[in-house]
Amino acid sequence: MTMQHIQTLRGAAAMLAALAAVPATADSQPPMPPASAMLTYADLADLADSAPMVIRAQPRKVVQVEPGRALGLKPGWGRFYVEARTEGVIAGTVPLGGLLRYLVDLPLDAKGKPPKLKKKSVVLFARTVPGRADELQLVKPDAQLLWDAALDVRLRAVLTELYAPGAPPRVTGVREAIHVDGDLAGVGESQLFLSTGNGEPAAITVSRKPNAPPRWTISFSEVVAGEAAPARDTLAWYRLACFLPAQLPQAANISPTVSDRAAATRDYRFVIEQLGSCPRSRK
Repeated sequence: MTMQHIQTLRGAAAMLAALAAVPATADSQPPMPPASAMLTYADLADLADSAPMVIRAQPRKVVQVEPGRALGLKPGWGRFYVEARTEGVIAGTVPLGGLLRYLVDLPLDAKGKPPKLKKKSVVLFARTVPGRADELQLVKPDAQLLWDAALDVRLRAVLTELYAPGAPPRVTGVREAIHVDGDLAGVGESQLFLSTGNGEPAAITVSRKPNAPPRWTISFSEVVAGEAAPARDTLAWYRLACFLPAQLPQAANISPTVSDRAAATRDYRFVIEQLGSCPRSRK
């Protein structure tokens, strides 16, 4: 073993402590990283929303870390020390040098080899390591995607929404559900007040009138009368469809009467059905 190889492995060992350790599930068949066309909106939003930096880079050196030092590694995967050339910062404000070092988990083929990365561009979802300007910590062990033009367009659209002024905050649950009947039979309104990660207000309003389909709106401000139901694969849709519980939580403060509780529960279920599922291809 050459001295250069020893130094490279020592560098990988020094970075192990900085790797974001995420518990792995024991899959019998390790999934391959999805091609960009297979990535859903939620896949990209999950990564972008958790990453202070989104970087395009080109790997120049890829060295496997000894399995015994790769804690939390999924079966059929390997952990690799990568040295890459910075190609550009897609999102983030921290200055970066021309050379980057990081650790990444990659699936192995039948021969125990990882996907070929050299001379290809990748997208990294990462944070910088304090005091080490040339080292990165991926937000997830596998938070690296192969770059292509289609992925770049989709990712930039997600980032534009995330960084826009007044962007919908992270939704963490339902704190209150109130239903009020109108003066006429069949008229009523439910208001669902949501909890958010930053404490900003968020509320869903469901309105019903005779001989008309129910209508719901969402507000991410102090103004309860909000905007129309969000389109699928938008940030507002993602905040709701991917994080609201499937059922109205019993712990939420719900209208006290039996009929009002039933109406609020019905209207919450209507909203969940309208939002639809939140598909993800990444595990």
